[in-house]
Amino acid sequence: MFKALDSVDGTALGRWARACVDGLESRCDEINRLNVFPVPDSDTGTNLLVTMRAAAAEALTAADASVSEVAAALARGAVAGARGNSGVILSQVLRGIAEAADCGRLDAATARSALNEASVLAAEAISVPVEGTIVTVLRHGAAAASACPHDTPLSDVVRAAADAAAEALARTPSQLAALGLAGVVDAGGLGLVVILDALVGVVTGETPQRADLGVAVPRAPVVEVEVPTPDCVDQADDQDYEVMYLLADSDDVRVGALRSDLDALGDSVIIVGDGAGVYSVHVHCADPGAAVEAGLAAGRPHQVRISCFVLDQRRRHGPAPATTRGILAVVAGAGVADLFEEEGAEVLRYEQSVTPGQLLAAIRDVGHGEVLVLPNGALSAQELVAVSVAARNENHSVLMLPSSSTVQGLAALAVHDPSRVAADDAFTMSEAAANTRWGSLRIAPERALTLVGTCEPGDGLGLIGHEVVVIAPDASEAGRRLLDQVLGVGGEMVTLLLGVAAPDGLADMLIDHVDRHHPGVEVLVYPGGQDGDLLQLGVE
Repeated sequence: MFKALDSVDGTALGRWARACVDGLESRCDEINRLNVFPVPDSDTGTNLLVTMRAAAAEALTAADASVSEVAAALARGAVAGARGNSGVILSQVLRGIAEAADCGRLDAATARSALNEASVLAAEAISVPVEGTIVTVLRHGAAAASACPHDTPLSDVVRAAADAAAEALARTPSQLAALGLAGVVDAGGLGLVVILDALVGVVTGETPQRADLGVAVPRAPVVEVEVPTPDCVDQADDQDYEVMYLLADSDDVRVGALRSDLDALGDSVIIVGDGAGVYSVHVHCADPGAAVEAGLAAGRPHQVRISCFVLDQRRRHGPAPATTRGILAVVAGAGVADLFEEEGAEVLRYEQSVTPGQLLAAIRDVGHGEVLVLPNGALSAQELVAVSVAARNENHSVLMLPSSSTVQGLAALAVHDPSRVAADDAFTMSEAAANTRWGSLRIAPERALTLVGTCEPGDGLGLIGHEVVVIAPDASEAGRRLLDQVLGVGGEMVTLLLGVAAPDGLADMLIDHVDRHHPGVEVLVYPGGQDGDLLQLGVE
């Protein structure tokens, strides 16, 4: 029988982060469908999920660490990976936990402090707070936790917060006109309830079941809450772009000036920090260039993301016109195919090999006027040139990107921005691919001579690019030595794509090796499903 926790340690906090990811994954589509405010762009669930995944991935670097170290990693990852209004607010929930856990414990008292601090940080982050949003739901959850007597156990504190948040969520249609008219609860608020319920599950062993929270509520007259005009925008007619970037080398004074500048440029201005000198900046505006220039005056903007609401809505709500851009990725493996499709790419999947004719047919089937192709090493340069020439006509503009491996293709796709002109988008994606070192781990099928010696059947082979650089008696040893080589010249993140023949425990062993010998390097592991290679890796 599960015994409720009196306090949360680093391991339990890591479990909570993974439970949040699982919960948001299961309700992502549902949350997206509820998204009507501040713009009806149907991405709140996706933004929360992407942000929480970034936080959980960063927490892997603090595995087996103290609760304060894990909490700090969660906040750091969330601020760096925040997407959209809701993701930025979520980052402040995690930052509130990090600041409360700085004392080295997360018990009933510090949990109350964490939620209060999160509520304050979230409210301060928004230039024009609006009732009936995720901030409202968070405030009520924090208030319920604070109202608990001081001797209340942790399990009752977190349960009170989650229940109060759920009740506040149910009231959001009566607080915000856009929600009442649409007959829905606030999308970000639902995501927050999912996250608080996950904490209840970790602490008590039983996650609350609230299957009906996201259902549409009856449309009824709503209580109009008078709020300033900028944050009442329900359409993207005036503010066509969402601009987000991280800001370093700044301070509170310059961030305050930046907030004023962005308020003058647009709305939905949110600026938050991770507590360690990095700020996440978010704004909806008509002039994305001016929003970035304002950041240059305040510090060093990086990881700039610009989204166009009009293009996003067209992609979601019907066939794209012939002038839009599509991505076609050539991939081997079911898991890899899923990764590309989740990021919006169309996929040409193959088992052993793909022919130029198959690629040409796939390009012609893409319903876009501009097609960027990620060949991922499946065809030779000469074959790609021939296909590119044959595919171009009055209806298709085709650009072959220099992705020589699957991991390079994923890195390129991560920076794809359809709002750029095709040449600029292709250049940025190509640069991301080129900056990703890649390699693979295999088992030698026969005796052969390589640049580093002779291998025997069954030896583990580590390759960087197409060249064998490691020969070892087994795959595990080859994998460790391969990682040492690719990380020996630097790197902040390693992506591992596991093949169908990867032995059990290989990924865990390699993660442990990186943690021990390359501290600070993040490791992401995905089921690739490719044949041949035990794993493929990319280093950024």
